[in-house]
Amino acid sequence: MIWGLFNKNKKPDEQSREDREDKRGLFDGLRKSSSKLADSFTSVFSKEKLDADAMQELEEALIASDMGAPSAARIAAALADRRFSKENAAAEAREALTEEVARILKPREATLDLTNGPKPRIVLVIGVNGSGKTTTIGKLARKLTDAGAKVVIGAADTFRAAAIEQLQVWSERAGASFVASTQGADAAGVAYETVARAKAENADVALIDTAGRLQNKSELMAELAKIVRVMRKIDEDAPHETLLVLDATVGQNAMSQVESFRSVTEITGLVMTKLDGTAKGGVLVALAQRHAIPIHFIGVGEKAEDLQPFEADSFARALVGVDA
Repeated sequence: MIWGLFNKNKKPDEQSREDREDKRGLFDGLRKSSSKLADSFTSVFSKEKLDADAMQELEEALIASDMGAPSAARIAAALADRRFSKENAAAEAREALTEEVARILKPREATLDLTNGPKPRIVLVIGVNGSGKTTTIGKLARKLTDAGAKVVIGAADTFRAAAIEQLQVWSERAGASFVASTQGADAAGVAYETVARAKAENADVALIDTAGRLQNKSELMAELAKIVRVMRKIDEDAPHETLLVLDATVGQNAMSQVESFRSVTEITGLVMTKLDGTAKGGVLVALAQRHAIPIHFIGVGEKAEDLQPFEADSFARALVGVDA
């Protein structure tokens, strides 16, 4: 979990129940993606062994689920070497598919531990407008404060008044301190004030929202560089984490977003949102195949608890529709 206090005072049976609920939420959230895969695989997995035609059909089905051509080819080749029984071919093939998907995802599985290191831990959150960035910050803040952490939120996306208002609502729900200015104000000034407030209040974590205007990368680069520069007047190592929030509903466009943001700033981790609203959940596999960036969280619903730590095995089983 992201905060060591999450499990404090919880009995083992309570934690076990929460884990089961998280997994059920994950399966429900990925229902559209797993259903699409199931429809595609019916004819492929009815065969005892995947011949060349079946392997090509499998690759096409995987690509259609937004796993991308490299991941699809790797998975199809691995399954082509396996033999399945006539009696239970579909179930065996699903298990094999789950294993191969998990094998790609596993190296990217990484817990975001904000308890070790400097205090306050300064977390910069980036992503295009509409990716779920502001909501993700609110959910993280809620999880942290529920666990006993002291949090300050900074609304440095001054480009959109709606983002400031939305973040203020989430801050109030979470019981976090809130730093904001007016629309069009200097984003770096808000970031500086957020870090200063966090220091003054002896906060554990500072979460800072940013604008995401990728259509003007030079402007975005200049703004992010300025935010980092002014924060380092207070903490020379800031930010300690830079999280990129991606919207699963955009499918393969998420790949280009990662590349665009990597060209303007360092990224320490990914958050994939809105997996419950799309059949394109396979894009996370494509991201894991191409980019060596840790995946910290996935979003499968609107509630704070629907932002879950990423676990490769559980995600693979939910994506393929193989119940735990």
